Amino acid sequence: MYSGASNFVTTTDTAFAVITGISVIFLVGITATMLLFVYRYNKKRNPVATQIHGSNTLEIVWTVIPTILVLVMFFYGWSGYSPMKKAPEDAMKVRATARMWSWLFEYENGIKTDTLYIPVNKAVALDLISVDVIHSLYIPAFRVKEDMVPGKTNKMWFIGQKEGNYELFCTEYCGLSHSYMFTEVKVLPQQEFDTWYAAMADTSKQSAMAAKPGAAGRRLVQVNGCLACHSADGTKLIGPTFKGLYGKAHTVITGNSEREIIADDDYIIKSIYEPNEDIVKGYVKGQMISYKEQLSKEDIAHIIEYLKTLE
Repeated sequence: MYSGASNFVTTTDTAFAVITGISVIFLVGITATMLLFVYRYNKKRNPVATQIHGSNTLEIVWTVIPTILVLVMFFYGWSGYSPMKKAPEDAMKVRATARMWSWLFEYENGIKTDTLYIPVNKAVALDLISVDVIHSLYIPAFRVKEDMVPGKTNKMWFIGQKEGNYELFCTEYCGLSHSYMFTEVKVLPQQEFDTWYAAMADTSKQSAMAAKPGAAGRRLVQVNGCLACHSADGTKLIGPTFKGLYGKAHTVITGNSEREIIADDDYIIKSIYEPNEDIVKGYVKGQMISYKEQLSKEDIAHIIEYLKTLE
């Protein structure tokens, strides 16, 4: 189904087929030998144990053949793995950030999306960053996977060779909503990608797109992964729903005491910059990181406008 989807499919699948084939040969051979010995040397056929003296030829055979097979498996495995570690100099660079429980992709011109858009037949190099716990970026159709460790930048690269949409998800259990870490890689024709890339970078067009009340804020909460923990329709997730949040009274836990607050502008700003100070009753402390470095006061103003539309 995904044959040739990326430049690593053929080498990876070949290595897998070779290793699987050799493993099956070993399994069948060892099982057959075991059954043969059970038949030929059972107590009824050989009441007196047969004494077998050493055989240099036999020892050489069962040492050399497995060694050759292991080296063959190593060769195909290394041939598939080695090219994955060094991206071409002209590769398009994208910063991929993982956080509980969403993805953020940042392009060189400042574009931020929660879906990875790439041009067909163009090398793409990802800088892999985690802001909280260990994650792992996996694109099964491309045969690429790499862990994302807090405090460390890992690398990944590939070439999408067929246009289409491909699954991308996290394969390292990262908490209660691990299954929410699902998005797509969209491989586009070069011209279509260039058009998208230019349009997204055009601030005037972005302003026009955001003319609808709350549209800019809606995009911000989507891109920054807020909707992975906060629903917009009243569904209870890891955090309080955005629906009906703004302007209403809520009971929060501050330290060891309860108090009533109104979800106004000041509270929204504080809950984004200092998310573990006032915890809405019924929810768990420590699930959210501070977005002080990611969101400006202007960004939060857009988010507040969006929250007002969800009453």
